[in-house]
Amino acid sequence: MLNNDTKGSPNNVLTPSYDMNGYSRKSPSKRRYEGSKYSGTPKKKPRTSKERVPQPKNTVAMLNELRHGLVYKLESQTGPVHAPLFTISVEVDGQKYLGQGRSKKIARIEAAATALRSFIQFKDGAVLTPLKPACNLDFTSDEHLDNGTGIDIDKMSQTELILYVGSIVKKAKLKAKLCSSKNSSTDLLLENIKLSMQNSNKSPLSVDGQKKVPDKGPVMLLYELFTDVHFDCSTVDGAQNNCRFKMTVTVNNSKFDGTGPSKKLAKNAAAKAALASLCNISYSPMMHPQKNLPLPLDDKSSSMELPQIHADTIGRLVLEKFMEVIKGQESYSRRKVLAGIVMTENMNFNEAQVISVSTGTKCVSGEHMSINGSVLNDSHAEIVSRRCFMKYLYAQLELHFNPATANQSIFVRNQENAQYPYKLKTGVHFHLYINTAPCGDARIFSPHENDSSVDKHPNRKARGQLRTKIESGEGTIPVKSSDGIQTWDGVLEGHRLLTMSCSDKIARWNIVGIQGSLLSSIIEPIYLHSIVLGSLLHPEHMYRAVCGRIEKSIQGLPPPYHLNKPRLAQLTSSEPRNQAKAPNFGINWTIGDTEVEVVNSLTGKTVNNQISRITKQMFFNKYGSLVKNLPGLPERKLTTDYGQTKAKVKDYQIAKRELFAAFRREDLGNWLKKPQEQDEFALPE
Repeated sequence: MLNNDTKGSPNNVLTPSYDMNGYSRKSPSKRRYEGSKYSGTPKKKPRTSKERVPQPKNTVAMLNELRHGLVYKLESQTGPVHAPLFTISVEVDGQKYLGQGRSKKIARIEAAATALRSFIQFKDGAVLTPLKPACNLDFTSDEHLDNGTGIDIDKMSQTELILYVGSIVKKAKLKAKLCSSKNSSTDLLLENIKLSMQNSNKSPLSVDGQKKVPDKGPVMLLYELFTDVHFDCSTVDGAQNNCRFKMTVTVNNSKFDGTGPSKKLAKNAAAKAALASLCNISYSPMMHPQKNLPLPLDDKSSSMELPQIHADTIGRLVLEKFMEVIKGQESYSRRKVLAGIVMTENMNFNEAQVISVSTGTKCVSGEHMSINGSVLNDSHAEIVSRRCFMKYLYAQLELHFNPATANQSIFVRNQENAQYPYKLKTGVHFHLYINTAPCGDARIFSPHENDSSVDKHPNRKARGQLRTKIESGEGTIPVKSSDGIQTWDGVLEGHRLLTMSCSDKIARWNIVGIQGSLLSSIIEPIYLHSIVLGSLLHPEHMYRAVCGRIEKSIQGLPPPYHLNKPRLAQLTSSEPRNQAKAPNFGINWTIGDTEVEVVNSLTGKTVNNQISRITKQMFFNKYGSLVKNLPGLPERKLTTDYGQTKAKVKDYQIAKRELFAAFRREDLGNWLKKPQEQDEFALPE
């Protein structure tokens, strides 16, 4: 029987039911939601700003904030498949800390918590006395440190530990912000945190003092080390069949760029750039030494690697300068090889200057040889950049003509050695950039060759051989396959004009310097501090090519000539491979030039059939001016013949002969010279 007094709506109808004794009772049926009012999910009441609870960082993020560059390793995995137990370790300044958990993430958090508990120290020599923290402990207060009392870090929960360390970090940053010195924030942070970390300069990614490549990929490692990481694909360059992606990663409000043929590779490049700049973590090929030919240690440094951030700066400066100077000459922007020389003072790369930029891959044709030094024989980009550099040296010496401009020069009077009246200022260094490995011995390897045994055939004779370029073409051949001595008549009759490879010429620069024979009578030899490649850097092949193949056999060099061992590095964002046919022209630019010069590589003259500004003839004229006007020169006589003038620079000629002899002693071939008629010209009347 229904109770008529029951109030209800059509949606709240009472239906009869019966209990165990047979009496009826009324129970409400399920409410049916009808209409648009109840059709969707009920909206949650929005939280006010007062109700928002900030999520604390986990121990991994907190530890990484205190110490960058930490690497977590999986030590072991035990237990059944359905319930594994992971053990993760983290090394902080030589001390290993372990953590266990049912997942790698939990184990990593536990390892970080163990590390945090172990090296936290308190002010005023307070010790860790057993004191169970209260549930409402104020971690922003220092009251628990008064009178020598402390807290038991081991009994802290992870949340309490994070809040405690976070409060110290927050205070330290606040004090640093109030300090007037811009460089004091890090010092104040470390002072307030008071971590018991010795050897703070030691990289966490090192073994026995030598850096090693991280086991993890750059993107994964970047996400582990920093919490605020955002990637963005900004631009896409190139044609459809040769796309070039650019990725920008923002880490703690700092931006880093990376490029690559795919978004993944561009993302990796950006992450590598960020790690190199923020954590000094390098993924350079120089970090992969081979077992059979280890890179030797230099006298002045424990590594032959140029820091990655410096290498990227050099490459970026040369590329930007090329894009700047080619404006208005875009029709000559096609290139396969790009090279440039960058100058730094006291290794300050923030104020580095680009001295020269050039492109080119061809040599002059034999029929266009010159007997008066008016053509460029070798138009390969790195060779042209060095000639532009020589032009810069002449201009710097000419500043000494006037006492008012002498202090602007990179040269100073040499009071220590009268044989060389001038020398470089202390701290001036030069860095060569090439967008790919130089032709010759540095390039005769597979791009994918990365095993630990390069020379599987011990009798192989191709390694280290002197090689020559072929006129009007690309590629090199061993000198033992050539025709031997080159003669003027032979070349004119159709024999191929051969030029030593770029690898061999760079090896020569590392003995006699990059200033040339004429200037060697005025200045001390100048050597490259580093060589940066845009792609195809194989450490063992490159080292062998530029200095390693003669380091054991070179001898008898007159001081200050010596075997130079330049630092090596490759850009984070590798240069794309250009499959187009190489053009028959090249451009050159030297600091101080108003515009680029375009040279026809096959004729050795400009595209307007003019004499280039970096030919032998031009340099001989400049040298004659130096001999007449430069203060402090002991001898003012000038031999009219170009070849004889070079032969009079005795120490340079001795060093050059010792270089050739070292190659012969190693059975690497004989250096091939151009026909001597090319140097038998005189200064104009």
